[in-house]
Amino acid sequence: MKAAVVIFPGSNCDRDVIHALEAVSCIPTQAVWHKETSLPQDTGLVVLPGGFSYGDYLRCGAMAARSPIVPAVREHASRGGLVLGICNGFQVLTETGLLPGALLANISLEFICSNCLLKVERTDTPFTSAFKKGQIVQFPIAHHEGLFFLPENELEELEANGQVVFRYASADGSAGQQYSPNGALNGIAGIVNKGGNVLGLMPHPERASERILGSSDGLGIWNSIKEWLEGRSK
Repeated sequence: MKAAVVIFPGSNCDRDVIHALEAVSCIPTQAVWHKETSLPQDTGLVVLPGGFSYGDYLRCGAMAARSPIVPAVREHASRGGLVLGICNGFQVLTETGLLPGALLANISLEFICSNCLLKVERTDTPFTSAFKKGQIVQFPIAHHEGLFFLPENELEELEANGQVVFRYASADGSAGQQYSPNGALNGIAGIVNKGGNVLGLMPHPERASERILGSSDGLGIWNSIKEWLEGRSK
């Protein structure tokens, strides 16, 4: 099975993701322009990369969520295929309704570009099986709208369902809103849908996939995905 990376006008992390998947993790990968209406045959993973789709006009991810390729992504997810949205891709997933919540402006109202620490909350998903529960990893962030928000009752349901996969944290393993660089509620950095096959996260694992980049912790995600894809291919 292969990966498909969807490219929107304004995507700027698509090549980074393709490099991490193909050159670093040896996962066959194909770029898909957003105007396509179908995914390549034998696609097991769809990635919506970071960037500024449609220049972030109207609302981050809102216009990309109406691209011609999105119905095919929805169908892929409904069949249990993996979907990964990174940064702007996470925003697109919330706009499509494939994930709950919204990504609001950072509490500082400033663009933040820095490394951050994350706590791995779950290792029983196709995206996190290569990690250890409670492991602290380092991924960079680069966004202006990364504050994860849900109304209180929906946030409680999200937590009760165990849908939080990554949480902003400190080096000693503490995690929560006080460690969130953007003010995300409950320190939420990444969530999955109820089925566990759709993941959205604001930090960039593709920018932490080789030691030369300062961290190779992102390999945990790509290795987890590779194992899942290989298992489905048998």
